[in-house]
Amino acid sequence: MALDKQADALQFLMDDHEKIQDLFDEFEDTDDVDARRQICETVRNELTAHTMIEEEIFYPAVRAEIDDDDLLDEAEEEHHLATMLLNELENMSPDDEHYVAKFTVLADSVRHHIREEEEEMFPQVKKSDLDLEHLGAQMDARKQELLREIRSATPYVREQGRPEAASWRDDL
Repeated sequence: MALDKQADALQFLMDDHEKIQDLFDEFEDTDDVDARRQICETVRNELTAHTMIEEEIFYPAVRAEIDDDDLLDEAEEEHHLATMLLNELENMSPDDEHYVAKFTVLADSVRHHIREEEEEMFPQVKKSDLDLEHLGAQMDARKQELLREIRSATPYVREQGRPEAASWRDDL
């Protein structure tokens, strides 16, 4: 997604949120095992890039501007939980009896995280002195870089059939 000149960091993140939630809905609306595997892979790629730009760029900038360390600490822990669930899903077969349940827990957790960001964090950010357009441009550039890295790493991991496939994020 290329950043529109009018978009800022908050709109950039909300667009990402919408895309991820649409993928969750798509997963929930299908019974096709192959479709679920593909959707889960797309969710993994998108969430990995999203959480990394938040942790590398957005959260540090926000932390410097707003006085709510608890909110930011909780957001980072929610990212950690999502990463753990994605790693577990990566090592499961889509026809595993707990695959859908685990994905549902991931979706519920991420939806909660999105609500908190949009309803609690973003209003505080809007009141800050952050240059949201500049921040959004930085985030967009980094996301494009991360998605290229993620997409180039994914086929290698699958091709090699390594059991540690889920830890590929650590190599980025």
